[in-house]
Amino acid sequence: MTEDGAVFEHSVVPRFFEIDRQGVMFNMWYLAHVDEAVDGFFLARDLPYDTWSELGVDVHVAHVEIDWKAAITLADRPKVRMSTARIGKKSFTLDFAFTRDDAITATGCIVYVAVATDGSGSTLLPPRLVEALGEVAPLRTA
Repeated sequence: MTEDGAVFEHSVVPRFFEIDRQGVMFNMWYLAHVDEAVDGFFLARDLPYDTWSELGVDVHVAHVEIDWKAAITLADRPKVRMSTARIGKKSFTLDFAFTRDDAITATGCIVYVAVATDGSGSTLLPPRLVEALGEVAPLRTA
């Protein structure tokens, strides 16, 4: 987490198999690293994913955006920065930014919709999840 606690940082070590023939990280691996960062984001906020069923909720990805600005190579040691961008009644959005030496290499967002674990469909975000999402602090600007 950053000093203000609004932004979580997850370190990434690119693996050989993630690098394509052009010598850069293949695009699908960005979302794998985002998923790992999301797990760390909620762990750091004392709401590990394996406890969500106790809240009667799970989440489904409804939308993802990624904008690439520069490549990540095998030698790079990027970080994924993650913050809460929006909190709705039944969904929330997390912003992410890949950085290398504090320079942004990619930005994006991921929208999650809350679903009831009993199979009844979408549901309101439980108060504990809203609390864990914390302060809305978007990383991306319009």
